[in-house]
Amino acid sequence: MTYIVTLTPDQVADNEDDWLVSERFTKGLPTGLDTSDTGTRLAFLVCDNRARSANTGRSGLAEHGRFITWMGSVQRINTVGPVDRSITIEPMRRCPKPVPLDGPDGILASLPSTHQAHVERALSGSAGHCGMTTWQALREALLRRHPELARYIDWLLALLNPVVFNIEDAADRAWQEQKDAAQSLTRVTDFPHSAMSAWGRPTSQDEPYLAGLIPDPVENSLIDHDVRAGLGGAALLFDDWRQRGDVRCDIHVLEDSTGRRLEVVNVNATPVESRLGTDMIYYHHPTHSFVLVQYKRLESRHKEYRVNKQLLDQMDRLERVSQLSSKPARSHEWRLSPDACFLKFAHWRNESASSTELAHGMYIPLSYARVLLEDDCTLGPRGGRILSYERAVSYLTGSEFAELVKLGRVGSVGTDVEQLRDFGLQRAREGYSVMLGFETSDETLRERAVRVRSRSAKKRPKVNSYSPPPRQQ
Repeated sequence: MTYIVTLTPDQVADNEDDWLVSERFTKGLPTGLDTSDTGTRLAFLVCDNRARSANTGRSGLAEHGRFITWMGSVQRINTVGPVDRSITIEPMRRCPKPVPLDGPDGILASLPSTHQAHVERALSGSAGHCGMTTWQALREALLRRHPELARYIDWLLALLNPVVFNIEDAADRAWQEQKDAAQSLTRVTDFPHSAMSAWGRPTSQDEPYLAGLIPDPVENSLIDHDVRAGLGGAALLFDDWRQRGDVRCDIHVLEDSTGRRLEVVNVNATPVESRLGTDMIYYHHPTHSFVLVQYKRLESRHKEYRVNKQLLDQMDRLERVSQLSSKPARSHEWRLSPDACFLKFAHWRNESASSTELAHGMYIPLSYARVLLEDDCTLGPRGGRILSYERAVSYLTGSEFAELVKLGRVGSVGTDVEQLRDFGLQRAREGYSVMLGFETSDETLRERAVRVRSRSAKKRPKVNSYSPPPRQQ
Protein backbone atom coordinates (compact mmCIF):
# COMPACT_ATOMS: atom_id res chain seq x y z
CA MET A 1 0.00 0.00 0.00
CA THR A 2 0.94 3.63 -0.48
CA TYR A 3 -0.43 5.58 2.48
CA ILE A 4 -1.80 9.12 2.43
CA VAL A 5 -2.18 10.98 5.73
CA THR A 6 -4.22 14.20 5.68
CA LEU A 7 -3.57 16.87 8.33
CA THR A 8 -4.74 20.41 8.99
CA PRO A 9 -2.23 23.29 8.81
CA ASP A 10 -2.34 23.52 12.61
CA GLN A 11 -1.54 19.83 12.97
CA VAL A 12 1.42 20.18 10.61
CA ALA A 13 2.67 23.29 12.44
CA ASP A 14 2.36 21.56 15.82
CA ASN A 15 4.40 18.55 14.67
CA GLU A 16 7.04 19.87 12.26
CA ASP A 17 9.61 20.84 14.88
CA ASP A 18 9.47 17.34 16.31
CA TRP A 19 9.60 15.70 12.87
CA LEU A 20 12.78 17.59 12.03
CA VAL A 21 14.49 15.99 15.03
CA SER A 22 12.84 12.58 15.46
CA GLU A 23 12.09 11.88 11.76
CA ARG A 24 9.16 9.82 13.06
CA PHE A 25 5.34 10.10 13.16
CA THR A 26 2.76 7.60 14.37
CA LYS A 27 -0.74 7.96 12.92
CA GLY A 28 -3.89 6.04 13.76
CA LEU A 29 -5.77 4.40 10.88
CA PRO A 30 -9.52 4.28 10.39
CA THR A 31 -11.08 1.11 11.75
CA GLY A 32 -11.34 -1.56 9.07
CA LEU A 33 -8.72 -0.09 6.73
CA ASP A 34 -6.80 -2.85 4.98
CA THR A 35 -3.26 -3.03 6.41
CA SER A 36 -1.90 -5.94 4.38
CA ASP A 37 1.84 -5.57 3.95
CA THR A 38 1.91 -5.06 0.19
CA GLY A 39 2.97 -2.36 -2.23
CA THR A 40 5.49 0.39 -1.65
CA ARG A 41 4.77 1.19 2.03
CA LEU A 42 5.55 4.83 1.25
CA ALA A 43 3.60 7.51 3.10
CA PHE A 44 2.69 11.01 1.90
CA LEU A 45 1.63 13.65 4.42
CA VAL A 46 -0.87 16.08 2.93
CA CYS A 47 -1.67 19.48 4.42
CA ASP A 48 -5.30 20.37 3.72
CA ASN A 49 -5.36 24.17 3.50
CA ARG A 50 -8.80 24.53 1.94
CA ALA A 51 -10.47 25.81 5.11
CA ARG A 52 -8.02 28.69 5.51
CA SER A 53 -7.99 31.96 3.63
CA ALA A 54 -4.69 33.73 2.98
CA ASN A 55 -3.19 32.39 6.19
CA THR A 56 0.26 30.90 5.76
CA GLY A 57 0.71 29.53 9.27
CA ARG A 58 3.98 27.78 10.00
CA SER A 59 3.36 25.34 7.18
CA GLY A 60 4.07 28.09 4.66
CA LEU A 61 0.99 27.51 2.52
CA ALA A 62 -0.69 30.72 1.40
CA GLU A 63 -3.07 29.15 -1.15
CA HIS A 64 -6.23 27.10 -0.89
CA GLY A 65 -5.94 23.43 -1.65
CA ARG A 66 -4.14 20.31 -0.54
CA PHE A 67 -0.38 19.95 -0.66
CA ILE A 68 2.04 17.07 -0.16
CA THR A 69 4.51 18.49 2.36
CA TRP A 70 6.31 15.46 3.81
CA MET A 71 7.01 11.90 2.77
CA GLY A 72 8.39 8.86 4.55
CA SER A 73 8.44 5.10 4.81
CA VAL A 74 6.01 2.98 6.83
CA GLN A 75 8.34 0.85 8.90
CA ARG A 76 5.73 -0.62 11.24
CA ILE A 77 2.01 -1.32 11.41
CA ASN A 78 1.04 -1.28 15.09
CA THR A 79 -1.84 -3.07 16.80
CA VAL A 80 -3.60 -0.60 19.10
CA GLY A 81 -6.55 -2.75 20.16
CA PRO A 82 -8.67 -5.65 18.97
CA VAL A 83 -9.50 -3.86 15.70
CA ASP A 84 -7.54 -0.61 15.62
CA ARG A 85 -4.23 -0.10 13.88
CA SER A 86 -1.67 2.66 13.48
CA ILE A 87 1.36 3.17 11.25
CA THR A 88 4.79 4.46 12.25
CA ILE A 89 6.34 6.56 9.50
CA GLU A 90 10.14 6.61 9.83
CA PRO A 91 12.30 8.15 8.52
CA MET A 92 10.50 11.24 7.21
CA ARG A 93 11.74 13.96 4.88
CA ARG A 94 10.17 17.32 4.13
CA CYS A 95 9.56 17.98 0.44
CA PRO A 96 11.79 20.71 -1.03
CA LYS A 97 8.59 22.66 -1.64
CA PRO A 98 4.88 21.85 -1.12
CA VAL A 99 3.44 19.81 -3.99
CA PRO A 100 -0.09 21.00 -4.94
CA LEU A 101 -2.72 18.33 -5.49
CA ASP A 102 -5.61 20.58 -6.51
CA GLY A 103 -6.17 23.06 -9.32
CA PRO A 104 -5.24 22.94 -13.01
CA ASP A 105 -1.55 22.56 -12.15
CA GLY A 106 -2.13 20.06 -9.37
CA ILE A 107 -1.20 16.39 -9.46
CA LEU A 108 -4.79 15.16 -9.35
CA ALA A 109 -5.68 16.92 -12.61
CA SER A 110 -2.96 14.98 -14.44
CA LEU A 111 -4.15 11.56 -13.27
CA PRO A 112 -6.52 9.31 -15.26
CA SER A 113 -10.04 9.48 -13.79
CA THR A 114 -9.91 6.01 -12.21
CA HIS A 115 -6.67 6.71 -10.34
CA GLN A 116 -7.84 10.21 -9.48
CA ALA A 117 -10.88 8.67 -7.77
CA HIS A 118 -8.67 6.24 -5.82
CA VAL A 119 -6.45 9.06 -4.55
CA GLU A 120 -9.48 11.17 -3.63
CA ARG A 121 -10.84 8.26 -1.63
CA ALA A 122 -7.53 7.99 0.25
CA LEU A 123 -7.71 11.75 0.91
CA SER A 124 -11.29 11.68 2.17
CA GLY A 125 -10.38 10.81 5.77
CA SER A 126 -7.46 11.36 8.10
CA ALA A 127 -5.60 8.40 6.59
CA GLY A 128 -6.05 6.12 3.61
CA HIS A 129 -4.11 4.29 0.96
CA CYS A 130 -4.03 3.37 -2.71
CA GLY A 131 -2.90 0.26 -4.54
CA MET A 132 0.07 -0.42 -6.77
CA THR A 133 -1.40 0.61 -10.13
CA THR A 134 -2.63 3.91 -8.71
CA TRP A 135 0.77 4.43 -7.07
CA GLN A 136 2.51 3.91 -10.40
CA ALA A 137 0.27 6.51 -12.03
CA LEU A 138 0.77 8.89 -9.09
CA ARG A 139 4.55 8.45 -9.26
CA GLU A 140 4.63 9.24 -12.98
CA ALA A 141 2.59 12.38 -12.40
CA LEU A 142 4.76 13.47 -9.47
CA LEU A 143 8.03 13.03 -11.33
CA ARG A 144 6.69 14.61 -14.51
CA ARG A 145 5.85 17.85 -12.69
CA HIS A 146 8.35 17.62 -9.83
CA PRO A 147 11.45 15.71 -10.98
CA GLU A 148 13.32 16.82 -7.85
CA LEU A 149 11.24 14.28 -5.90
CA ALA A 150 12.97 11.36 -7.64
CA ARG A 151 15.85 11.50 -5.13
CA TYR A 152 13.42 11.37 -2.21
CA ILE A 153 11.39 8.48 -3.58
CA ASP A 154 14.44 6.44 -4.59
CA TRP A 155 16.02 6.93 -1.15
CA LEU A 156 12.89 5.89 0.72
CA LEU A 157 12.29 2.87 -1.51
CA ALA A 158 15.88 1.75 -0.95
CA LEU A 159 15.21 1.79 2.80
CA LEU A 160 11.96 -0.14 2.33
CA ASN A 161 13.40 -2.73 -0.06
CA PRO A 162 16.92 -3.24 1.26
CA VAL A 163 19.64 -5.49 -0.03
CA VAL A 164 20.08 -8.53 2.23
CA PHE A 165 23.68 -9.35 3.11
CA ASN A 166 24.68 -13.00 2.72
CA ILE A 167 27.35 -14.03 5.24
CA GLU A 168 28.50 -16.80 2.88
CA ASP A 169 29.62 -14.17 0.37
CA ALA A 170 33.04 -12.54 0.91
CA ALA A 171 31.98 -9.16 -0.51
CA ASP A 172 28.81 -9.06 1.58
CA ARG A 173 30.78 -9.89 4.71
CA ALA A 174 33.18 -7.02 3.99
CA TRP A 175 30.30 -4.61 3.31
CA GLN A 176 28.60 -5.70 6.53
CA GLU A 177 31.67 -4.73 8.53
CA GLN A 178 32.13 -1.43 6.68
CA LYS A 179 28.46 -0.60 7.16
CA ASP A 180 28.77 -1.26 10.88
CA ALA A 181 31.83 0.99 10.99
CA ALA A 182 29.93 3.78 9.19
CA GLN A 183 26.98 3.44 11.58
CA SER A 184 29.40 3.52 14.53
CA LEU A 185 30.79 6.81 13.28
CA THR A 186 27.31 8.38 13.23
CA ARG A 187 26.73 7.18 16.78
CA VAL A 188 29.93 8.59 18.27
CA THR A 189 29.30 11.91 16.50
CA ASP A 190 25.50 12.18 17.01
CA PHE A 191 24.60 12.40 13.31
CA PRO A 192 21.51 10.62 11.88
CA HIS A 193 22.00 6.89 11.43
CA SER A 194 19.66 6.89 8.42
CA ALA A 195 22.18 8.98 6.46
CA MET A 196 24.31 5.84 5.96
CA SER A 197 21.58 3.25 5.47
CA ALA A 198 20.06 3.52 1.98
CA TRP A 199 22.30 1.33 -0.12
CA GLY A 200 22.61 -0.80 -3.25
CA ARG A 201 25.37 -3.20 -4.23
CA PRO A 202 28.20 -1.42 -6.12
CA THR A 203 29.11 -2.57 -9.62
CA SER A 204 32.25 -4.33 -8.36
CA GLN A 205 32.55 -6.49 -5.25
CA ASP A 206 35.93 -4.89 -4.55
CA GLU A 207 34.47 -1.41 -4.12
CA PRO A 208 33.93 0.16 -0.67
CA TYR A 209 30.59 0.24 1.09
CA LEU A 210 30.18 3.98 0.47
CA ALA A 211 30.32 3.35 -3.29
CA GLY A 212 26.80 1.92 -2.99
CA LEU A 213 25.40 4.59 -0.69
CA ILE A 214 22.23 6.33 -1.91
CA PRO A 215 22.54 9.94 -0.69
CA ASP A 216 20.07 11.31 1.81
CA PRO A 217 17.87 13.67 -0.27
CA VAL A 218 17.86 16.74 1.98
CA GLU A 219 17.51 20.20 0.52
CA ASN A 220 21.21 21.01 0.43
CA SER A 221 22.45 17.68 -0.94
CA LEU A 222 25.26 18.21 -3.40
CA ILE A 223 26.96 15.85 -5.79
CA ASP A 224 30.52 15.86 -7.15
CA HIS A 225 31.75 19.20 -8.46
CA ASP A 226 29.18 21.28 -6.57
CA VAL A 227 30.34 20.08 -3.17
CA ARG A 228 32.89 22.78 -2.42
CA ALA A 229 30.32 25.52 -2.93
CA GLY A 230 28.00 23.78 -0.50
CA LEU A 231 30.72 23.56 2.16
CA GLY A 232 31.50 27.25 1.94
CA GLY A 233 34.93 26.66 0.43
CA ALA A 234 36.07 24.32 3.22
CA ALA A 235 38.52 21.81 1.76
CA LEU A 236 38.14 18.07 2.17
CA LEU A 237 41.13 16.62 3.97
CA PHE A 238 41.05 13.38 1.99
CA ASP A 239 39.89 14.73 -1.37
CA ASP A 240 43.20 13.89 -3.07
CA TRP A 241 42.78 10.22 -2.19
CA ARG A 242 39.97 9.98 -4.76
CA GLN A 243 42.51 10.65 -7.51
CA ARG A 244 45.03 8.02 -6.42
CA GLY A 245 45.63 5.02 -8.64
CA ASP A 246 46.57 2.59 -5.87
CA VAL A 247 43.41 2.85 -3.75
CA ARG A 248 39.66 3.17 -4.23
CA CYS A 249 38.29 5.96 -2.04
CA ASP A 250 34.73 7.19 -1.53
CA ILE A 251 33.76 10.18 0.63
CA HIS A 252 30.52 11.20 2.30
CA VAL A 253 30.13 14.35 4.40
CA LEU A 254 27.65 15.14 7.18
CA GLU A 255 27.27 18.68 8.49
CA ASP A 256 24.94 20.03 11.16
CA SER A 257 23.40 23.46 11.62
CA THR A 258 26.28 24.63 13.85
CA GLY A 259 28.94 23.84 11.24
CA ARG A 260 30.14 20.66 12.94
CA ARG A 261 31.24 18.34 10.15
CA LEU A 262 32.07 14.65 9.76
CA GLU A 263 34.06 13.60 6.70
CA VAL A 264 33.57 9.84 6.24
CA VAL A 265 36.25 8.21 4.09
CA ASN A 266 35.98 4.59 2.90
CA VAL A 267 39.12 3.24 1.23
CA ASN A 268 40.21 -0.16 -0.12
CA ALA A 269 43.44 -1.10 -1.84
CA THR A 270 43.15 -4.88 -2.30
CA PRO A 271 40.65 -7.35 -3.82
CA VAL A 272 37.98 -8.47 -1.37
CA GLU A 273 39.19 -12.07 -1.25
CA SER A 274 42.58 -11.03 0.13
CA ARG A 275 41.37 -8.56 2.77
CA LEU A 276 42.29 -9.04 6.42
CA GLY A 277 39.22 -7.31 7.85
CA THR A 278 37.88 -3.84 8.52
CA ASP A 279 39.23 -0.91 10.54
CA MET A 280 37.12 1.95 11.85
CA ILE A 281 39.17 5.05 12.67
CA TYR A 282 37.56 8.09 14.28
CA TYR A 283 39.57 11.32 14.56
CA HIS A 284 38.36 14.29 16.59
CA HIS A 285 40.31 17.20 15.16
CA PRO A 286 39.70 19.75 17.97
CA THR A 287 41.43 17.43 20.48
CA HIS A 288 43.84 15.74 18.00
CA SER A 289 42.69 12.34 19.19
CA PHE A 290 41.85 9.15 17.34
CA VAL A 291 40.24 5.81 18.23
CA LEU A 292 40.70 2.66 16.14
CA VAL A 293 38.42 -0.37 16.11
CA GLN A 294 39.46 -3.52 14.27
CA TYR A 295 36.65 -5.94 13.41
CA LYS A 296 36.78 -9.68 14.10
CA ARG A 297 33.96 -12.08 13.32
CA LEU A 298 32.79 -14.49 15.99
CA GLU A 299 32.11 -18.05 14.90
CA SER A 300 28.41 -18.19 14.08
CA ARG A 301 27.55 -21.34 15.99
CA HIS A 302 29.28 -20.80 19.34
CA LYS A 303 29.87 -17.03 19.15
CA GLU A 304 33.54 -17.41 19.97
CA TYR A 305 36.87 -16.53 18.38
CA ARG A 306 39.82 -18.93 18.30
CA VAL A 307 43.00 -16.89 18.68
CA ASN A 308 45.57 -17.48 15.95
CA LYS A 309 48.94 -16.09 14.88
CA GLN A 310 47.28 -13.60 12.55
CA LEU A 311 45.43 -11.97 15.44
CA LEU A 312 48.57 -11.85 17.60
CA ASP A 313 50.54 -10.23 14.76
CA GLN A 314 47.74 -7.69 14.25
CA MET A 315 47.72 -6.88 17.96
CA ASP A 316 51.47 -6.24 17.80
CA ARG A 317 50.90 -3.77 14.96
CA LEU A 318 48.11 -2.05 16.84
CA GLU A 319 50.38 -1.60 19.84
CA ARG A 320 52.84 0.22 17.62
CA VAL A 321 49.95 2.44 16.51
CA SER A 322 49.16 3.21 20.15
CA GLN A 323 52.70 4.50 20.56
CA LEU A 324 51.77 7.50 18.38
CA SER A 325 50.00 8.86 21.46
CA SER A 326 51.66 11.36 23.79
CA LYS A 327 51.37 11.74 27.55
CA PRO A 328 48.52 14.02 28.64
CA ALA A 329 49.70 17.50 29.61
CA ARG A 330 46.37 19.36 29.77
CA SER A 331 43.07 18.54 31.42
CA HIS A 332 41.24 17.69 28.17
CA GLU A 333 43.98 15.20 27.26
CA TRP A 334 43.31 12.98 30.27
CA ARG A 335 41.95 9.53 29.41
CA LEU A 336 40.56 6.67 31.47
CA SER A 337 43.32 4.51 29.99
CA PRO A 338 46.05 4.93 27.36
CA ASP A 339 44.14 2.59 25.03
CA ALA A 340 43.32 4.08 21.63
CA CYS A 341 42.89 0.73 19.83
CA PHE A 342 40.02 -1.71 20.33
CA LEU A 343 38.99 -5.07 18.92
CA LYS A 344 35.31 -5.58 18.14
CA PHE A 345 34.35 -9.24 18.15
CA ALA A 346 30.92 -9.40 16.53
CA HIS A 347 28.45 -11.96 15.29
CA TRP A 348 26.63 -11.30 12.02
CA ARG A 349 23.68 -13.02 10.41
CA ASN A 350 22.05 -12.48 7.05
CA GLU A 351 20.53 -9.03 7.49
CA SER A 352 19.20 -6.10 5.52
CA ALA A 353 21.51 -3.28 4.53
CA SER A 354 19.01 -0.66 5.70
CA SER A 355 19.14 -1.73 9.35
CA THR A 356 20.50 1.02 11.59
CA GLU A 357 21.30 -1.39 14.42
CA LEU A 358 24.94 -2.09 15.14
CA ALA A 359 26.14 -5.67 15.02
CA HIS A 360 25.99 -7.23 18.47
CA GLY A 361 29.49 -7.68 19.77
CA MET A 362 32.06 -6.94 22.43
CA TYR A 363 34.54 -4.08 22.31
CA ILE A 364 37.81 -5.09 23.96
CA PRO A 365 40.61 -2.55 24.58
CA LEU A 366 43.97 -3.80 23.36
CA SER A 367 45.48 -3.80 26.87
CA TYR A 368 42.56 -5.91 28.15
CA ALA A 369 43.01 -8.35 25.24
CA ARG A 370 46.62 -8.85 26.36
CA VAL A 371 45.52 -9.59 29.92
CA LEU A 372 42.88 -12.04 28.68
CA LEU A 373 45.39 -13.96 26.59
CA GLU A 374 47.58 -14.45 29.68
CA ASP A 375 44.68 -15.55 31.87
CA ASP A 376 43.49 -19.14 32.27
CA CYS A 377 39.94 -17.97 31.55
CA THR A 378 40.69 -17.99 27.81
CA LEU A 379 42.37 -21.42 27.72
CA GLY A 380 40.59 -23.86 25.43
CA PRO A 381 40.27 -27.61 26.04
CA ARG A 382 43.23 -28.31 23.71
CA GLY A 383 45.49 -25.57 25.00
CA GLY A 384 44.57 -22.89 22.51
CA ARG A 385 43.11 -19.52 23.40
CA ILE A 386 39.43 -18.68 22.90
CA LEU A 387 37.70 -15.31 23.23
CA SER A 388 33.95 -15.26 23.87
CA TYR A 389 31.29 -13.41 25.86
CA GLU A 390 31.63 -15.86 28.76
CA ARG A 391 35.43 -15.57 28.88
CA ALA A 392 35.78 -11.80 28.40
CA VAL A 393 33.27 -10.63 31.00
CA SER A 394 34.54 -7.03 31.21
CA TYR A 395 33.99 -6.16 27.55
CA LEU A 396 32.27 -2.92 26.51
CA THR A 397 28.93 -2.89 24.71
CA GLY A 398 28.38 -0.68 21.66
CA SER A 399 26.55 2.00 23.66
CA GLU A 400 29.22 2.03 26.37
CA PHE A 401 31.98 2.36 23.80
CA ALA A 402 30.18 5.16 21.96
CA GLU A 403 29.63 7.09 25.19
CA LEU A 404 33.32 6.95 26.12
CA VAL A 405 34.36 8.14 22.66
CA LYS A 406 31.79 10.95 22.59
CA LEU A 407 33.02 12.31 25.91
CA GLY A 408 36.69 12.00 24.97
CA ARG A 409 37.38 9.48 27.74
CA VAL A 410 39.29 7.17 25.39
CA GLY A 411 41.56 7.90 22.44
CA SER A 412 45.07 8.95 21.59
CA VAL A 413 46.67 12.20 22.76
CA GLY A 414 48.42 14.71 20.51
CA THR A 415 48.07 12.83 17.21
CA ASP A 416 48.38 15.10 14.18
CA VAL A 417 46.44 14.93 10.93
CA GLU A 418 49.36 13.83 8.78
CA GLN A 419 49.94 10.85 11.05
CA LEU A 420 46.27 9.98 10.55
CA ARG A 421 46.54 10.24 6.75
CA ASP A 422 49.69 8.12 6.60
CA PHE A 423 48.24 5.53 8.93
CA GLY A 424 44.95 5.26 7.03
CA LEU A 425 46.71 4.62 3.72
CA GLN A 426 49.09 2.17 5.36
CA ARG A 427 46.23 0.11 6.76
CA ALA A 428 44.49 0.00 3.36
CA ARG A 429 47.70 -1.13 1.65
CA GLU A 430 48.18 -3.81 4.28
CA GLY A 431 44.86 -5.32 3.21
CA TYR A 432 42.21 -3.74 5.41
CA SER A 433 39.00 -2.01 4.48
CA VAL A 434 39.25 1.35 6.21
CA MET A 435 36.26 3.44 7.31
CA LEU A 436 37.66 6.72 8.60
CA GLY A 437 35.69 9.51 10.22
CA PHE A 438 37.29 12.96 10.52
CA GLU A 439 35.27 15.36 12.72
CA THR A 440 35.85 19.10 12.70
CA SER A 441 34.05 21.58 14.93
CA ASP A 442 34.22 25.05 16.45
CA GLU A 443 32.42 23.93 19.62
CA THR A 444 34.34 24.15 22.88
CA LEU A 445 35.07 21.04 24.92
CA ARG A 446 32.40 22.11 27.39
CA GLU A 447 29.88 22.60 24.57
CA ARG A 448 30.75 19.14 23.29
CA ALA A 449 30.09 17.60 26.70
CA VAL A 450 26.79 19.49 27.07
CA ARG A 451 25.65 18.36 23.59
CA VAL A 452 26.51 14.73 24.30
CA ARG A 453 24.78 14.70 27.67
CA SER A 454 21.69 16.60 26.55
CA ARG A 455 20.95 14.17 23.68
CA SER A 456 18.75 16.79 22.02
CA ALA A 457 19.82 18.36 18.75
CA LYS A 458 17.78 21.44 17.87
CA LYS A 459 17.80 20.72 14.16
CA ARG A 460 18.24 17.64 12.05
CA PRO A 461 21.81 17.74 10.71
CA LYS A 462 22.21 18.75 7.11
CA VAL A 463 23.77 16.17 4.83
CA ASN A 464 26.13 16.83 1.95
CA SER A 465 26.62 13.79 -0.26
CA TYR A 466 29.25 12.99 -2.83
CA SER A 467 29.74 10.39 -5.51
CA PRO A 468 33.43 10.38 -6.41
CA PRO A 469 34.38 10.62 -10.07
CA PRO A 470 35.37 7.43 -11.92
CA ARG A 471 38.64 6.06 -10.67
CA GLN A 472 41.61 7.11 -12.76
CA GLN A 473 43.80 4.30 -14.02
